[in-house]
Amino acid sequence: MPATLNEQPSRPGYPRPQSERVTIPPPPSPEFPKVPPLPSGPAPARPRSGRRALRYVLVIGGALALIALLGFLKFSQISMLMNFGAQMQKAGPPPEVVSTTVATAQTWEHTLNAVASVVSAKGVALANDAAGVVSAIHFDSGQTVKQGQVLVELDARVERAQLASIRARREFAASQEARSQNLVKSGSIAQASAESDTAQLKSLAADESSLQAQIDRKIIRAPFSGKLGIRQVNLGQYLAPGTTVTVLESADADYVDFTLPQENLPLLHAGMTVRATPEGVNAAPIEGQISAVDPTIDPQTRAVKVRARFESENQFRPGMFLRVAVVLPEKDKVVAIPLTSVVHASYGDSVFVVSEKPGPDGKPRKVAEQKFVKLGDQRGDFVAVTDGLKAGEEVVTAGAFKLRNGLPLKIDNKSVKLNPSLDPKPVNH
Repeated sequence: MPATLNEQPSRPGYPRPQSERVTIPPPPSPEFPKVPPLPSGPAPARPRSGRRALRYVLVIGGALALIALLGFLKFSQISMLMNFGAQMQKAGPPPEVVSTTVATAQTWEHTLNAVASVVSAKGVALANDAAGVVSAIHFDSGQTVKQGQVLVELDARVERAQLASIRARREFAASQEARSQNLVKSGSIAQASAESDTAQLKSLAADESSLQAQIDRKIIRAPFSGKLGIRQVNLGQYLAPGTTVTVLESADADYVDFTLPQENLPLLHAGMTVRATPEGVNAAPIEGQISAVDPTIDPQTRAVKVRARFESENQFRPGMFLRVAVVLPEKDKVVAIPLTSVVHASYGDSVFVVSEKPGPDGKPRKVAEQKFVKLGDQRGDFVAVTDGLKAGEEVVTAGAFKLRNGLPLKIDNKSVKLNPSLDPKPVNH
């Protein structure tokens, strides 16, 4: 029977009415999930321990076999590389491809080398002597002219008009002077009157010469034969006195000035042969002769100034830079090689020559042999060897920078060679 709230004992004197009684229902019973029934039949058997051990053994054995196989392969590769390295070491380094030439014995002159500049034998900047306006131009830039040829004329109309007036007066004075002389002989006039007429004639003749000189000052002529430069004036241009019109250079010959150290002064004299080569021009040297040696020494540079004369046939230009060589009478026999054969280093200069030595197979082969040399004078792209090399030895000319002693060589003088423009054939006397 469910309990009610009115089941509590009522206190005396406090009765509760029947309508206020509340009935409390009992709590619901919890519901549990249903468990499925167990399958019927015998229970499964447990795995055996022997099969598990066999499986472990197979896995471990396969791993060990794989490791052994990888180790064998790696050992084979290392052994092959070691054998290949041993064979390469036994065979030596591969040959280097180079080009060679034979060192030759030549006879070279003793020369004094210097740098020089060209000075024209005759050169002048043509300018006007009097002021005026250009009325005529009779030349073109770069034209060859003769001595006395008119080049530029300035406006001289006023002077020419004055000259015509003076000539007329002079002619009248000349006739007047002739009549006075006749009258003096006849005694008609005094000698003083005749002398006055003579003086008047001379004065007018002097005025005529003065005006003619003023006109000539406004005409610019070539003072000597030669070649003109660029024209610097135009028609109608006003020229102040001393304005340059153009330049004129003589075409007869050229002078070349250069300096040499003072210790070479006893070796120099007029008439010695001098060879000059323009810088940057691929041309044969031009020969000239020393025309003068300055007797004084420059106190600043301690050098002597020398001038040589060249019949250059318009090959030289004033101001051109040249390399000159004064030929001395002494001659030396030297061993000449190309400059490309020399290997420069801080401890000295050296060259590589080709020599034969037995190889690993016992057969002779060509190898590089380094030799230290002393160098002498230089001629073009060739240099003289004074010590360390003999004539007839085969010298490496291209590829020497990559060589060392004992390195085998492969000589190829067809595809590996010097550029012909860098291999001149200087004249040796």
